[in-house]
Amino acid sequence: MRARSRQNSQRGFTLIELLVVMAIIAVLISLLLPSVQAAREAARRMQCSNNLSQITLATHTYESIHEVLPPGCVNATGPIDNKANGYHHSWVSQILPFIEQKNLARNINFDVPVYNVENATARSVVLNSFICPSAPWSFGRGGTMAAQTTPIPGLAQVNPPTGTSYAGNHSDIETPIDTTNKGVFFLNSHVTFDDIEDGSANTIFFGEHIQLAGDLGWASGTRSTLRNAGEPINFGKSSIMSSWGGSSPATSPSAEDKEAEEEVDADGNPKPNRKPPPDPVGGYSSYHPQGANFAFGDGTVRFLRTTINPNVFRQLSNRSDGQLQTGEQF
Repeated sequence: MRARSRQNSQRGFTLIELLVVMAIIAVLISLLLPSVQAAREAARRMQCSNNLSQITLATHTYESIHEVLPPGCVNATGPIDNKANGYHHSWVSQILPFIEQKNLARNINFDVPVYNVENATARSVVLNSFICPSAPWSFGRGGTMAAQTTPIPGLAQVNPPTGTSYAGNHSDIETPIDTTNKGVFFLNSHVTFDDIEDGSANTIFFGEHIQLAGDLGWASGTRSTLRNAGEPINFGKSSIMSSWGGSSPATSPSAEDKEAEEEVDADGNPKPNRKPPPDPVGGYSSYHPQGANFAFGDGTVRFLRTTINPNVFRQLSNRSDGQLQTGEQF
């Protein structure tokens, strides 16, 4: 009887009991995982918002010293094409001293074009505060995974240029980067706060965008650092991300993102046979689902959803259209 008692006390779990326990654990994990991912994405979106706040503060500091906001792109002639052919120093280069990057600013030679070999090392530096935390880990170099090892033809490069997740607002419509744009940062711009007649609280300064293959990095005042409101937020996001191999769970396009990719007219209704202009500057997009972060001139950062009225979005991107807007509209 003692032997049987010892045998019974050493009895383990049966296979069925183990399978039941494993099934319960799997169910619990499946229930918790979406909440954990949502919490992580919320934290990344908050950090992204903070990045935009710091960038806007830097432009305010620049304005207080120079009495104008930094130019979106500096070049003798326009319009600006997305080609490594020109002086093309960007607004990012201008504000480097005000985001604790004085040493990097000293290593940029403003006497030569941004694509000159003398600026190659500086252009390859990764600016962490200019990269959205939701972006893929290898996003920094070359703008996208597809471009991270693609050098610019004909130019000696130490490393590929480094991209940025944030772009200045150059226009309310899809149009080349030029001196007549209605945004805040454009070709040889010298906008003051008095020129922003709609009020800085109602005017977009910066927004998120996903870099494209062939973009020229944060130092280039091209579509790499300037965008417009000519298309809905996250327009074409799925095709952009699939071009470099897909998306992570945190960046998978939602139903709202896919709706934003449809062709739309001024009222937000589907419009057939809409053809984009050749080599467009492009609009805003983000690695966040359902919208993107935007920094306004007063320093506030708002998350604008893909469902925002296209007319309201364009009006927010025009510094002096005279249209009244309320916070409820955006």
